[in-house]
Amino acid sequence: MEQVRLGIIGYGSMGARHHGNVLQGSCPRIRVTAAADIAPDRLAAAKEADPGIAVFESAEQMMDSGLVDAVLVSVPHYDHPKYAIGAMRRSLHVMVEKPAGVYTKQVREMNEYAKGANVVFGMMFNQRTNPIYRTMHDLVQSGKYGGLRRTNWLITDWYRSQAYYRSGSWRATWSGEGGGVLLNQSPHQLDLWQWICGMPVRVDAKMHFGLWRDIEVEDDVSAYVEYGNGATGVFITTTGDALGTNRFEVQLDGAKLVAENDQLRVWEYEPWESEFNRTNQEKWSRPAAKEIEVELTGTNNQHIGVLNAFADAILDGGQLIAHGSEGINGLTLSNAMHLSAWTGKTVELPFDEELFYQLLSRHIEESKNKQ
Repeated sequence: MEQVRLGIIGYGSMGARHHGNVLQGSCPRIRVTAAADIAPDRLAAAKEADPGIAVFESAEQMMDSGLVDAVLVSVPHYDHPKYAIGAMRRSLHVMVEKPAGVYTKQVREMNEYAKGANVVFGMMFNQRTNPIYRTMHDLVQSGKYGGLRRTNWLITDWYRSQAYYRSGSWRATWSGEGGGVLLNQSPHQLDLWQWICGMPVRVDAKMHFGLWRDIEVEDDVSAYVEYGNGATGVFITTTGDALGTNRFEVQLDGAKLVAENDQLRVWEYEPWESEFNRTNQEKWSRPAAKEIEVELTGTNNQHIGVLNAFADAILDGGQLIAHGSEGINGLTLSNAMHLSAWTGKTVELPFDEELFYQLLSRHIEESKNKQ
């Protein structure tokens, strides 16, 4: 096999975008041979973009056609695990758009099935290709600057007007989308947060539902977390700020990292804070901090990079940008935040998945969108 024959399940905005990247030659080891969607106008759009593509009214028909070696799942969130498992059962390789699903119980079933499937299984976590976040990951996980002290991510540049939410009946509903800013806009940041800093052990969140827009899901979130070593973290996000901020700060024993405005700044402490505090005798002094130049690693090739790595993994056994099983981590944070907000209590990880599903089901039953 010289090229991977890819079928796209869900030819919406993201499905069409991935197809366009392949058509323009950015993914030379991939050929989109088929697309499946329940909407005739989307299938017509796929044909218009690529007259040679085969189109199907159902994902199952496409996966049984013999025309594809792999699928890209780009449908509403609830159906991500369903189609991923369906592809694995047919020995087809799978790439899943974010998020991995809506609730961890569902995604855990997908991950368990993947363990016995002899296929390549990836997640579309394209932000992991960003050299800023890759470098932060390497600096934190290597232990070069010691242990984690504190993390803050203020990610409020997700502005969405009411017109955006009117653009689809499934948007911003419990039955259609399964959540709001945490499930739609912030999965990449939640994934990066845990990928770089590790998973916390407890979560306490406050959120507002339909605070800034006429929607039923969360559009304003403030979460506090604690890590196993005693470090703390804060994650704040909203879709209501007209001019938002994206600032990610990590305090380590020996350094401070700040990602903001497409830059990574690093200050080294001399000596490290723990050593300074142990030896210092002056009441108002603090460790010296020197900003250093940081060499960023990798290229920021985003979705194209994820798909190219996917093809390399299928054809040559190469490394994925993110394995599909990792999708549950950021979703665990999202679910824990919802559970904390719904119950008004701090949530210990791992949390009660059955309780979360019961509460989510109750919200789905009361949802305005029953489709």
